[in-house]
Amino acid sequence: MNYEIDFLPVGEGSGDAIIIRYGDDVNGYYLHVIDGGRTATAETISTHINTFYPGYHISHMVLSHADDDHATGLIGVMEHLEVKNLWMNRPWLYANQILHHFHGNFTLQGLIDNIKDRHPYLVELERLAVEKGTYIHEVFQGAQIGAFTVLAPTRERYVNSIPDFGKSPNRYTAEAADSQEYGLLRSLIEGAKRVLESWDIETLARNTETSASNESCVVQYAVLEGKGVLLTADVGPIGLAEAADYGTQLGLSRPKFVQVPHHGSRHNVTPSVLDRWLGLKQPPGSVVGTAFCSVGSNKLDYPRAQVTNAFMRRGFKVYSTRTKWISHSHGSGHPNTVPAVAEEFTSEVESL
Repeated sequence: MNYEIDFLPVGEGSGDAIIIRYGDDVNGYYLHVIDGGRTATAETISTHINTFYPGYHISHMVLSHADDDHATGLIGVMEHLEVKNLWMNRPWLYANQILHHFHGNFTLQGLIDNIKDRHPYLVELERLAVEKGTYIHEVFQGAQIGAFTVLAPTRERYVNSIPDFGKSPNRYTAEAADSQEYGLLRSLIEGAKRVLESWDIETLARNTETSASNESCVVQYAVLEGKGVLLTADVGPIGLAEAADYGTQLGLSRPKFVQVPHHGSRHNVTPSVLDRWLGLKQPPGSVVGTAFCSVGSNKLDYPRAQVTNAFMRRGFKVYSTRTKWISHSHGSGHPNTVPAVAEEFTSEVESL
């Protein structure tokens, strides 16, 4: 099987825009798009497809989660290209299951309308899909999207997390207050000092957390040409552990290609969850696999050095997008592409 995994630049801010083509000349090829960055990224995606995959329709388009920097660019893609299947979770569909969290402040229809008002780009994606005859699918653990299996989130965990999304109305529970207090504390101490690392000394936090929206991300795994491919979007330790548990049930092998979660944030990975997915520390210079990281052009301190060091210790070279697109392929690949330069191991890293 031939394949290309293309990570596209998304401009100054954060975001993801990934295009994967896989298949062969006998059985045909599939085009699989994951996330679309912000609005302007739609043109980047459409131009890339028209340049390298002219005449293709998008077999599967997946929205990993409802954050703007992953979702809004997909609207322009839907407007200009043929999309057969759209995979996205629409939080208002589960309003009846979360209504009790709001203590009578909403009727069911009122909560549905409120959530839709906070996610106009999801509403527009839904409208365009219906207009164009694109099939819309929920995307939970166990779903099969072409060659990719969804490892996380489970439906139950996704639904339970909706009240804590940043774009959900405020819930009146102790859990919400605790979450807001944690976010304030983290913002006060973010990047406070720097520490030294070596190959044998890892300072990545053993316990960390990210937002509820990030933890709702779709985690996908496929075997392409005998090699595991793991796509993580902005998921955190909870989703990565859930995905690893399900992967163990399925008997999945460790991946050879991995997306670095959340643009290389140190709040999304821990040593233990990386050990589960990537394996234990390797001797210096070992190469087990490849990792790609989506990084905005103005995010000079991303990916975090603690994270890239941790991937390299486990044998994964890390490559970042910033101002360019990068590709990992088997088969013919793309002609005349400029080889990417891997991130370097760094002895001085940021720390909480």
